[in-house]
Amino acid sequence: MKKIILLLAITLIAVSCNSLSEGEYSITGTIKGLPNGIVYLEKPDENGMSAKAVDTVKIIDGKFEIKGNSTEPEMYFLQVEKVNGKVAFILEEGEISVEVDKDSIFKSKIGGTYSNDEFYSFNQKSNEIQKSSQKKIMDFQMKNMAKMKEAQEKNDTVAINSLRKEYKGLQKNMTDFLFGYPKDHPKSYISMLIIQSMIGNPEHKIEDVEIKFNALDKKLKETKVGKKIAEKIKEIKNASKAIPTTSGINVGAVAPDFSAKNPQGKIVSLKSSLGKVTIIDFWASWCGPCRAENPNVVALYNELHTKGLNIIGVSLDKDAAKWKEAIAKDGLTWTQISNLKEFNDPIAKQYGITQIPTTYILDSKGTIVAKDLRGKELKSKVLELLNSK
Repeated sequence: MKKIILLLAITLIAVSCNSLSEGEYSITGTIKGLPNGIVYLEKPDENGMSAKAVDTVKIIDGKFEIKGNSTEPEMYFLQVEKVNGKVAFILEEGEISVEVDKDSIFKSKIGGTYSNDEFYSFNQKSNEIQKSSQKKIMDFQMKNMAKMKEAQEKNDTVAINSLRKEYKGLQKNMTDFLFGYPKDHPKSYISMLIIQSMIGNPEHKIEDVEIKFNALDKKLKETKVGKKIAEKIKEIKNASKAIPTTSGINVGAVAPDFSAKNPQGKIVSLKSSLGKVTIIDFWASWCGPCRAENPNVVALYNELHTKGLNIIGVSLDKDAAKWKEAIAKDGLTWTQISNLKEFNDPIAKQYGITQIPTTYILDSKGTIVAKDLRGKELKSKVLELLNSK
């Protein structure tokens, strides 16, 4: 009889410790120093630009709990009422634990499930690397703050790029850790997000991105984000294969003409946009490296437009509103056109564009004289062409 009672007790304990059904999640959280209030569970939009509350719970005696169903891992946020910042975590099946630090939200702890344990470890390691480089970075910033300000005021793109290159070198440990992470963590959801950020970055060839993606766990690749990455890789590779290697996109050939609508809906062609020197700039509002390069291009255009420099931007955007917003925010006053089809843009296919930013420099006759120049090299080539007879 005692054995039966003991067996029954063990069974009840096992059931109580694993009360979640398949596909269910439970988020149990604690907030020291905040006995009551409200916690919002927020889901970011597809572009990660904003988040919308999908659930709300009360804090009781410094604790809260949120339950629901999850079909696959996704990035979510917890927003605590009257607390600055948000706690990022991976919403997935299982028991997720969160210790919110209301005074320093980034010190909050997450765990309980594989993805969140991995995410927390990733953040800890990132912080360690950042701290080890922090003094060098701070010293660099203090030493070169005045130089950067002066260079920006003078639109000195050579000095600006030189300082940015030096600053980038100080962050090498972080970039090595970041882009090397997926190889050692094929089952981590964070690995997939890192690979997604690599697409469209000119520093990463699409073939290398595909190798990293293919090495991920099968379950990750079958998620919504995984399928989106696979489609984007396929799209870029197909676009590259679909374009024959012709003289039309090579240095020394006449740039093929094209046309598309500008933000006002008017059809504009390359032919009508030619100057003494013309830059064709393939970019997009969602492309970080493109947006980072825009201030340099703006400075160059402002300095040399009156002397004959024209630029035509071909955006590989999909969202017209975000395209127009980026144009206004970055101060791109030159001609802009887009078919709003991302890498399926017929102009991008015509030129064999597989990554952005990509630029072509044309002379007054529309002949391609250079490709993908930046900073000092770009300005030197433009001045050379402007000063030629």
